[in-house]
Amino acid sequence: MTAALPWPLAYTVSGDDCAAPVPLGYAAPLAEAVRHLAELGYHGVEVQVRESGAHAAEALARTVEAAGLQVLGIGTGPVAAQDRLTLTDPSPDVRRHALSRLSGAARLAGALGVPVTLGQTRGTFLPGLEDVQRAWAERSVRQLAEEAADHGSRLLLEPQSRANTSLWHTPEEALAVVGSLDAPAGLVLDTHHLDAEGVDAVRAVADHARVTGCLQLAAPGTRGPLATGDQRLPALLTALRSGGFTGWLTLEHTQDGDSRAAAARSRAALTTAAAGPT
Repeated sequence: MTAALPWPLAYTVSGDDCAAPVPLGYAAPLAEAVRHLAELGYHGVEVQVRESGAHAAEALARTVEAAGLQVLGIGTGPVAAQDRLTLTDPSPDVRRHALSRLSGAARLAGALGVPVTLGQTRGTFLPGLEDVQRAWAERSVRQLAEEAADHGSRLLLEPQSRANTSLWHTPEEALAVVGSLDAPAGLVLDTHHLDAEGVDAVRAVADHARVTGCLQLAAPGTRGPLATGDQRLPALLTALRSGGFTGWLTLEHTQDGDSRAAAARSRAALTTAAAGPT
């Protein structure tokens, strides 16, 4: 692993099926992005997909592995962000379409042997429909977790801020869902969403490291690239180590107009924090 980091280091990228590059990922076509990230010393990528299924696994793996990287996870943000499909939409057709897209991503993840993540595609509540929408989401997440397990993947549920979704904002809320499932599942923790919900990120990582498959990182406040000297980074790395974390780290943040510079800056900040005092 990179300079004292015992876990794979990934960057968010857009799959070729995305309508546009995801704003929190490398702003380039996939083949270009993975080539640049390999040159910068990354180990892998977390690929955000919109409509890809298992049929796309071979081509995706070939593109990423040609650069010397690995696919570490499949993300599903564009299903909601680009096509407005969610599991809590009042329209049954939209809900079915959303679950179909997510199930395709789970099958893709299974073909690649990696987890699939779920964030904002669970949706938001409308006044008076909260209880029924929660039931829709819970039923769909159970189906998605089973689909992932049946195809050799594992669902990772991401606690997100209420600006993104009406459901499961804290690690404890997400863990209650994970614990209710009949299939293996875990968490994605994202420092931006933890901050937005007033959750201490270091404490959350320390408490939930073993059930967390991925930690997503961004600078506090700005959600931009990490900065060398950020005093929280050494504490987060210590919490991961002491908590027995066995997943991967993903840089998921704004690009500040230059993805290559943003990726280089974040990697340098992390490796400096991992190296300890000089």
